[in-house]
Amino acid sequence: MPVIDADTHVDETEDTWEYMLPGEQNLKPVVGYPNNPDPNLPPTRYWIIDGERQPRLRRDDEKTKTRVEARELLDIKVRLQDMDSLGVQTHVIYPTMFLIQPTLKPETDIAIKRSYNRWLGNRCVESNGRLRWNCLPPLMDMEETKKELRWAKEHGAVGVLKKGDKEAGKYAADPYFYDLWKEAENLDLAICFHTGSGIYDRIPAREAGFAVGRLQYPVLVAFQSFIQSGIPRRFPKLRFGFIEAGCGWIPYLLYHLGRRIARPGEGQGQSGGDGVAKYEMSKNILTDNNIFVTCQVDEDLAYVTDAVGEDNLIVGSDYTHADQSMERDFQELLGERAEEGAITKSGLQKIMYDNPKRLYGL
Repeated sequence: MPVIDADTHVDETEDTWEYMLPGEQNLKPVVGYPNNPDPNLPPTRYWIIDGERQPRLRRDDEKTKTRVEARELLDIKVRLQDMDSLGVQTHVIYPTMFLIQPTLKPETDIAIKRSYNRWLGNRCVESNGRLRWNCLPPLMDMEETKKELRWAKEHGAVGVLKKGDKEAGKYAADPYFYDLWKEAENLDLAICFHTGSGIYDRIPAREAGFAVGRLQYPVLVAFQSFIQSGIPRRFPKLRFGFIEAGCGWIPYLLYHLGRRIARPGEGQGQSGGDGVAKYEMSKNILTDNNIFVTCQVDEDLAYVTDAVGEDNLIVGSDYTHADQSMERDFQELLGERAEEGAITKSGLQKIMYDNPKRLYGL
């Protein structure tokens, strides 16, 4: 069975910024190190952007089960060899540092995202179509965003990374983004809401543990807001991915949306009393809205598929990352779930190949 890994990553490296224009060199991210490193802790490094620190992790080969040549695309052959050993045909790549908005300055946003897109697009050319990627849109400037989407489409991109909370100071369902949806629809690029945040927020490391859900929950917020706002109906050919937040939340949100229709509160009527368009709870809300959602292999898949079927679930390994979303052996583990009856045998192929092929237009 061919396999498409619907959620993999790349670690940005010094080469990522080599496509910045001559007049942008003062905006170029540089590597920084602590002045007084603790010898008892692993070495630390970070990117400095606009004078502020942004994360640049040191990966452990054993924990990630990857090599730096593959993580940073220093050697495309190494990544392809790893894919071959895992039985994977295609990787769809998302960034690492850019999962959280790294700057407030439009000029910096344009420069570093353009450079990232050029770097990744040019590196993936060597894979003969096996490495596909998501464009980073500099959303503080919509005209520059449209230029990036057009370049990305011509160089192997299959989607556009979007955050579920505010970007460019606007929530995901804001009409400000209609030009983005229209351009992506015309170019046949998926809109992919990945865990992360579009809000520039310098949370101190000592407080990070208190900011529970700030990266995962925006995916859920975007899902509900898009259904309520009727955006998929406005752009019927546009496909949407909701990535790396699991899928167990879908029945809950469908329940909540159903109650909202049945019992609208003051200022929350179906006809848009609160600025929300009228929406309908169709038989299969994922299929009818061109929505695809990544699952984790140990979720209650029988419960989820009973609510929305198997035609819109996908799966990814989180390749290069070693956090709670890591699913390096998802083929084997999903096969075991099929043997248990949590999903059907035909659903196994849908989740690992047919569905991501449709989402990403492969």
